[in-house]
Amino acid sequence: MSSGDKTYFITTPIYYVNGRPHIGSALSTLCCDVLARYHKMLGQKVHFLTGTDEQATKVFEAAQKAGVDPQVFVDDLAADFKQSWADLGIEYNDFIRTTEPRHIEAVQEVFRRLQAKGVIYKDLYEGWYCVADETFFRDSDVGPDQLCPNAECRQPLRRMSEENYFFRLSDYGDRLLAHIEANPTFLEPEFRRNEVISFIKQGLRDMSVARPTSGWGIPVPGDPSQVVYVWFDALINYLVSAGWPNDDAKFKEIWPANVHLMGKEIYVRFHATLWPAMLMALDLPLPEQVYAHGWWVDAEGRKGGKRTGGLPHPTDFIHSLETLTGTSMQIARDSLRYLLLREMVFHGDSEYSYEGFLKRYNSDLANDLGNLCNRSVTMVNRYFDGVIPTASRFDPEIAEFAAECVKEYQQALTEFRFNTALEAAWKIVARLNRYIEERLPWKQAKAGETEELAVTLYTCLEAIRIVAVLASPVMPDASKFLLKQIGVGNVDNLTMDSALTTGGLPFGAKVASPEPLFPRINEIPTEMASPDAPVETENKLSEPAEPKVAPVAVVEEPSVEANSYITIDDFMKVELRVGKIVTAEPIPNATKLLKLTVEIAGEERTVLAGIAEMYQPDELVGRLVVVVANLAPRKMRGIESQGMLLAADVDGQAIFLAPETEVPTGSRVR
Repeated sequence: MSSGDKTYFITTPIYYVNGRPHIGSALSTLCCDVLARYHKMLGQKVHFLTGTDEQATKVFEAAQKAGVDPQVFVDDLAADFKQSWADLGIEYNDFIRTTEPRHIEAVQEVFRRLQAKGVIYKDLYEGWYCVADETFFRDSDVGPDQLCPNAECRQPLRRMSEENYFFRLSDYGDRLLAHIEANPTFLEPEFRRNEVISFIKQGLRDMSVARPTSGWGIPVPGDPSQVVYVWFDALINYLVSAGWPNDDAKFKEIWPANVHLMGKEIYVRFHATLWPAMLMALDLPLPEQVYAHGWWVDAEGRKGGKRTGGLPHPTDFIHSLETLTGTSMQIARDSLRYLLLREMVFHGDSEYSYEGFLKRYNSDLANDLGNLCNRSVTMVNRYFDGVIPTASRFDPEIAEFAAECVKEYQQALTEFRFNTALEAAWKIVARLNRYIEERLPWKQAKAGETEELAVTLYTCLEAIRIVAVLASPVMPDASKFLLKQIGVGNVDNLTMDSALTTGGLPFGAKVASPEPLFPRINEIPTEMASPDAPVETENKLSEPAEPKVAPVAVVEEPSVEANSYITIDDFMKVELRVGKIVTAEPIPNATKLLKLTVEIAGEERTVLAGIAEMYQPDELVGRLVVVVANLAPRKMRGIESQGMLLAADVDGQAIFLAPETEVPTGSRVR
């Protein structure tokens, strides 16, 4: 993190407009939005850049296939991206399009300068080109099938033989390696940095940076027969937004970028190799950090996206949540923002499951946070006429616990571990729900223990305030709603200091009438239905709308909802057996799953468990566990899982359930 007056400059990749946006492209944008909001809360000036990449060959060919003029085609899709980001509540400072005059001017200026220095030269190119990936490949990269070497692409390659312009990338290998060694956090995460180092050490070759014109693209200055190669063109957008080459004052304030954030597919060749070499050739400072995140994948580990499908449009997902929950669009979109960041393990790939997202909504938002706020506000209304009681203390045990969670949250965000940051905030939520069961405020009220009751409820409200502050970069509108519910008057311009300082909730303020913020989804669909109504084209509301459902009754004492009961016949269908873990190993490219071999009465089964963040494989071998032995097998990441292990959820951590003493494997659990 930079200090002083320098603006915190964060960028997404600019997105190809050969198809509509989806929650994969939304992920990079949302992460940058959260970081931008967080750094504003730290008191920093922020410049947040996103945009669209429109000069690519595949964009031109997509327009031709659609029978539409390329400019009309990109105009429509750029508008779709802008509207999607508005629907998601993204607050960028600059949305750049590579068809804009400012970008075209800067690209041609870079080309001229590097030509004048001899860094760009003209020569004959012979080799292979992948239109889908917009990437050149040498003969040694290509197999006899003549398909793209990229495992996620595998499209037919085109054989090219043409005269065009080259960038002397081969001159920069040693300088790049020296910079990476001198700046260990320049390329993150670490295993991606190692990929880049390996790629550079294999030997960089000069890169073709122009193509014969098809009538679409930025003309090479002085040679209208050629257009600038899309990847050379697109990367320059970061300089353009910072004011280069015309606004020196702005450029000095903003550049270099603090973080370029993107998906892993455009990392090694382009952002971590070509781009810093281009900056070196221009004698410009390199960005402080370039970070690559993983993909949303299906149960078989296959990427979802424009090319492969399987990922919904963000606005469609928001409308689906609106329909399922009956909430406003603002609360639905904040829910989606939370779910995207909570479900994604940022440095690796994560499995996308619509059903899994909705279950996470019920557990984290409806059951944990929503119910905590609702029951706390209800009890203040009931026992103190809606006035925040004057308490002798904010329970010191909760205060200390919350302070540690705030530190964990901040550390996680500096490392781009968004899911871990949210876990830290929700640890406070889980602790408060247990705190209510420990303190039993309804019994304190019946016993006339007014002072202790005041401490209990003030502690709950003050800790909810801290959670709302931590959640605000992710859920800005829902956090404002929470703060208004618990009696906070000023819900704008929140600072991180307010989460670090206890006692921010004033005595004597009025809480609101309890209203459900995150109504529970009673039936979990396994697939997203197409919305019946057309997607709205305007984001009209800036404040959270009133919930569209009536307030629900809050049960103070522990109970089970009537519709959640099962019969003894239902329960007897579940076969629980004691098993022993024989082997445990990680699954490649899966950050949550471990592959376990579990022995049950002499039979060995393969069970996949999402516990890799809580347990190391070597600490599991030999442990007794309880297995749902008659669960239908399910294939994940190409591996059939033949059961499920039982675990308790404690502050977001899975704790295995096991017999107190050694018992034979296969023993029935009753």
